[in-house]
Amino acid sequence: MWRGFMVPSKESVAEGLALRDNLRKSIEEWRERPGNLIMILHRVQQEYRYVPREIAFEVARILDIPLAKIYGILTFYHFFKLKKPGEINLHVCTGTACYMKGASELVDELESLLDVNAGGTTSDGRFSLETVRCVGCCGLAPVLMAEDEVYGKLSTEKLPSVISHYYR
Repeated sequence: MWRGFMVPSKESVAEGLALRDNLRKSIEEWRERPGNLIMILHRVQQEYRYVPREIAFEVARILDIPLAKIYGILTFYHFFKLKKPGEINLHVCTGTACYMKGASELVDELESLLDVNAGGTTSDGRFSLETVRCVGCCGLAPVLMAEDEVYGKLSTEKLPSVISHYYR
């Protein structure tokens, strides 16, 4: 028991995901700096693409802080992911311009094509589907971002072609 939480032993953490050496070095570098926890969690997510539970426990142990503080930050900021994302992140812009030009239809069609709800990951782990508020490409509305690629002036008819590009 540690500050009111059950923390797995180092052995059980090692059985799952282990804290990589380069990440451990980053944590040590940030350990005493103001605002360190958010920066450390950004670094964890950069390394794993999300913040794995086992790693959150290890960060709490290393920094000697309550796990609740870590999860308070992870659940407050939309940027942080608690579930492993798909290999390809699909972001449908639902900002005003995109919404007015059919973003909700794009989301509906992607959910149907991929058999996943917005906020989820396909069963094969290939795609994650998310809605975002604005990607800053209002002149191209409606917009889908797949990783770093922007697809603008989209229609539901064009989506199968976009998706098939990522199955090559």
